[in-house]
Order: sequence, then C-alpha cells, then structure tokens
Amino acid sequence: MLKLGHISLDVPFFQASLSGYSDYAMRRMALDFGAPLTFAGVILAKSAAHPGVVEKPEFKPRDDEHPVGAQILGTEPHIMARAAKELARVGYDLIDLNFACPAPKVLRRGRGGYLLKEPEKVMAIFRRVREAVDCPVLMKLRIGFDKSEQSRENFLEIVSEASAAGVDALIIHGRSVQQRFRDTSDWEFLARLKNQFPKLTIIGGGDLFEAEIIAERMNSTGVDGVVIARGAVGNPWIFRHLRTVFDGRGPLEPPGIEEQGRVMLKHFELVSELYEAKKAIRYFRKFIVGYCKLHPERKRAQQGLLTANDRKELLAAVKKWYPVS
Repeated sequence: MLKLGHISLDVPFFQASLSGYSDYAMRRMALDFGAPLTFAGVILAKSAAHPGVVEKPEFKPRDDEHPVGAQILGTEPHIMARAAKELARVGYDLIDLNFACPAPKVLRRGRGGYLLKEPEKVMAIFRRVREAVDCPVLMKLRIGFDKSEQSRENFLEIVSEASAAGVDALIIHGRSVQQRFRDTSDWEFLARLKNQFPKLTIIGGGDLFEAEIIAERMNSTGVDGVVIARGAVGNPWIFRHLRTVFDGRGPLEPPGIEEQGRVMLKHFELVSELYEAKKAIRYFRKFIVGYCKLHPERKRAQQGLLTANDRKELLAAVKKWYPVS
C-alpha cells in the first residue's frame, strides 16, 4: 500500500524518527504492535560519517527490525553523503534527510529546518546522498521556514526539484519551522500539494494521535501515507489500531489497564537492556507520561510512577497502579 523506492509496506504508515525517543526499545515495541517500518533517532552527519561511531551498538540496527531507516542532520553535502554511505553499510535500509527540525540549537547551526531557506544547498545535499547510496532516500520537510511568500516559494522550489531529481518520498510536517508545534498542522495545504504533484510520494505528518482521524486525513488529502511521531510515545497500540481501521474492521477498544501495565513493563525491560540502571529510569520517565494518558486515574498514576528512583521502586509503582503480577 506504500512504496518507498524498492521497499513496499503493506500499510500506508510508519513510525517517525524521534530525537531522544526512537531507540531500539521504542522501535521494537512499534514493530510488535504492527508498524511496518521504523526510523532511528536523528544522528548528526559529522558523527555518522565516522565508521567507529556507526559501529557502536547503540547506532547499529538489529537483525530483527528490518526494514529500518536512519535520519541524518547536517549542512555539508559531502559529509551528509559520507554519513549516508556509512549508515547504509551498517545495515539501514532507508536514509532520510532532515530539513525540518525546529529546535533552536539546530537552527542556530544552520541545520534542519534552517535549510528550507536555502533550496540550492538542500538539493546539493540530496544529489550527493543519492549518488552515494543504493537504498531509498527520503527528505523530511516542513511547509516553509515561516509563513512568508518567499518561504513558500523556497519550499515549492525544493519539492519541485526533489521530485524531478527522483526523491523516493517527501515526509512533510504541516507546520512551518517557526511554528514548531504551535497551532494545528495544515492538512489542507498537504492536500493541495498532493494535487499539484500527483506522481510524487508524499507522506503527511503532524497532529496524528487517533487512528480514525489519521485514516480520515489520509482519505481527504490524498497523501500516500502518514508518519506517526508524538502519537506513538507511550502508545504503541496506535499501530495496531491503525491496522484495524485501514483493514476496514473499525476501531479497537482502548487497551485495558492490565494490558497497559504489561506493555509498559515490557518496554521498560527493553530500555533496561540498553542503558545503565539510573539512566534507564530517567530516560523512561518521558514514556511513562505517554503510557499514563490511558490510565483512568491519569494524574495520580503518573505522579506515582514518576517519583520512582530505581528499578525496584518503578516495578512497585506499576504493580500498585496496574493489576499486573
């Protein structure tokens, strides 16, 4: 239902690259719940360009998670190309070029969404990367740096030239860089864009949290697929629910409280295999917030779990708030 270069997915959605979130543990959970493809967290090109970095266990993909994509962030075409080549060499199946990140520290260095101001550099990067690897190459964009006419012209120039140059897909978040996550994602703009570029594979993103709404946005805009980002944090069920909706079986009931607890513990066990004990607890707290959104006593459960300072306390808190043995 979704073709990205030579890779075909059986459903038109996948998990986004999420900086600070989409490590192996989150990717494995997404796959277990039905995501056909996941992306690792964004990595700086100047780091990925070094063989010694991408060979580290935290960066290399595992045998049980293919297809899996890598997303890179940088400004220099030759370094981005070298990084893409190294990531493909260690086993990543797709490369995504990040020209969308709105984080201030990224923009200050002229990376990510800042490059939407520089269409020529964006295309120079794409062409060098395209030449360097045989795997599918995608580009992650926002709909402009800001809402100015010049910004919109720059965006359309990038889309047009990328389409002509053979980009395998564009992943487009429906906000400008300056909006960050304020206001709402502009899906009407994505619909107009798909109408303007009917042969280009366009993957929409932004404000995707509920399966039925996601399916409706796909149907109403005509985009080829959607990418799930924040909606998957502490909510791997979103992929299972999406599969049932796209299969025409209707929405599923939310997971029961016992299942919520079991899945949370499974995720934490995976995290514990990746990080030392104290870091694992600190790191997992941001997922706890997502998991607790489904709890009938959300605020109390969240407070109880977030105060845990070690593995023993966290397991005790989960067992207190969720009926797991």
